[in-house]
Amino acid sequence: MQDFVDGLNAVIWSPALIYLCLGAGLFFSITTRFVQVRQLAEMARLLVTGHSSAKGISSFQALTVSLSGRVGTGNIAGVAAAIGFGGPGAVFWMWMVAFLGAATSYIECTLGQIYKEEFEGQYRGGPAYYIEKATGQTWYAWLFAIVTIIACGILMPGVQSNSIGNAVDIAFGAGQTFNSVLGELSVAKSLTGVLIVFMLGFIIFGGVKRIAHFTQFVVPFMALSYIILACTIIALNIEQLPAIFSMIMSDAFTPMAGVGAAIGWGVKRGVYSNEAGQGMGPHAGAAAEVRHPAQQGLVQAFAVYIDTLFVCSATAFMILITGAYNVHGPGDTFLVSNIAADIAANSPAYTQAAVESVLPGVGNPFVAMALFFFSFTTILAYYYIAETNVSYLQRHVKLKGLKLLLKLVVIASTLYGTVKTANLAWALGDVGVGLMAWLNITGIIIIFFIAKPAMKALKDYECQQKAKVKKYSFNPKALGIKNADFWQQRFNKESAEK
Repeated sequence: MQDFVDGLNAVIWSPALIYLCLGAGLFFSITTRFVQVRQLAEMARLLVTGHSSAKGISSFQALTVSLSGRVGTGNIAGVAAAIGFGGPGAVFWMWMVAFLGAATSYIECTLGQIYKEEFEGQYRGGPAYYIEKATGQTWYAWLFAIVTIIACGILMPGVQSNSIGNAVDIAFGAGQTFNSVLGELSVAKSLTGVLIVFMLGFIIFGGVKRIAHFTQFVVPFMALSYIILACTIIALNIEQLPAIFSMIMSDAFTPMAGVGAAIGWGVKRGVYSNEAGQGMGPHAGAAAEVRHPAQQGLVQAFAVYIDTLFVCSATAFMILITGAYNVHGPGDTFLVSNIAADIAANSPAYTQAAVESVLPGVGNPFVAMALFFFSFTTILAYYYIAETNVSYLQRHVKLKGLKLLLKLVVIASTLYGTVKTANLAWALGDVGVGLMAWLNITGIIIIFFIAKPAMKALKDYECQQKAKVKKYSFNPKALGIKNADFWQQRFNKESAEK
């Protein structure tokens, strides 16, 4: 199974996808005139404005739901894997994919808002919706929806829960083992899995509002706590910081593992972490209650910065500044060997070792706790994304019981991932991420050349900014944007009330 999945990943994550992710980011950065830089102040302003409604969540809640999907095991175990297999230079390519990906995130999340719908009393939207409405290719939209349900409902939850289980083992010990239908299992991992699925079931059976209320509290608190700890460790080793920067930059182009490995692992883990172009952010972005689609596009672009430039960088600096990493070479060789060879790079062990080396007795439990909340909220985001795509399918075919089945499958996948090995979980997750990225990035590029709706929305928003309007509005028909039914109906209604 492992060999088959690894072979599949070699095809999906070929250099073509690496260059597609970076190329799309560069293309949208240029065409938007680097909106991720020009509108940085507006992004920050929008975070603290806006409100929720009976049908939609606030911009900040949408940001935290989106961040709950972005800030997960990729920020802790994923960064370690990028360094462990691609060398320190992989960190630079994570930064690059974040900077360029912020523009991609603006495009896809604005599209999510433009083409969103009201379904069963809630706002729904995402790539399946905008692919169908902007291109008219329903088969392509269905393909994305089905792939996303499989990826977010089956393949990817196990990656998050697996890291939680591994972190608990490292922090508190594996304890006794017992035999089961799944093989020999750790008591500690099994109890952790039961706790996770109990909490998961309680929240996902409560709907998107419960998910949003949970994430808006947990995500900012844990992210801030984690960054503060990282800054403390960096401050205690501040004299090494210039050398670490120099090592990252020099290794990015002449890395010990080869340029291809650094770029490949940096982009792969960068996309896995910040989700720019992957098509996940638009689902949460579409659920927001905003006055103009471009507003949520800007907010979601800022989420990429928070995820990679803040949280991922915090992890990378902790690992590199303490030397708590190895770099794998061909076969079973190591190009750099600083810690025990049997410590898996695809696990939180590097990060735990880094914190533990500076703050003995704190690192293992703190990282385990941070990973629990980061990964748990990511599983919630995965469920929401999968449910949104189930709702899309139900627009066309009335499939009773499908959402209940989805809940049970996500819970089962999460429990299985908690107790099984890391390599297979990560490989399956990479399959899901890669397929979604291929379909979504191709889709938004096609949409750009068909009608440029996200670009028209940006131009319209910036015109209203310059005019200093007190209340933003969005009229799709006037901009030549078709099938944006929700926004057109809202504009017509507000015009009639004036």
